[in-house]
Amino acid sequence: MKLFLYVLMLSGLVISAFAADVSGQWQGDFTPENGDGGQGYLILKQNGTELTGSGGPDANEQWPLSNGRIVGNKITGEVKDPNGVLYKLNLVLDGDHIKGEILVTSPDGQSQKAKFDVTRVK
Repeated sequence: MKLFLYVLMLSGLVISAFAADVSGQWQGDFTPENGDGGQGYLILKQNGTELTGSGGPDANEQWPLSNGRIVGNKITGEVKDPNGVLYKLNLVLDGDHIKGEILVTSPDGQSQKAKFDVTRVK
């Protein structure tokens, strides 16, 4: 039994050591519930489970990422635009995609969800 647990722990460490690095540029679709879709763009740098970088509608218009984390394949963080709109990321790395939901909250407290699906820029 101890050997079995040791092998399980060791395989978990090996898998963690070879987890994908999400560093780089990611581009794709940002689709709010109201249907006014557009582009989404992330520039990420991964250091262990910490993510830094930025997000925005394209490569030229970017706002800093704060509280960025990746645990397993789950990505979280926050981006705030110059108008005070907060974008809370609740994303998942799925193969060559990062996808999931973003909670968009305006400065007056109004919130809506948006679907987000980006692929790595090559």
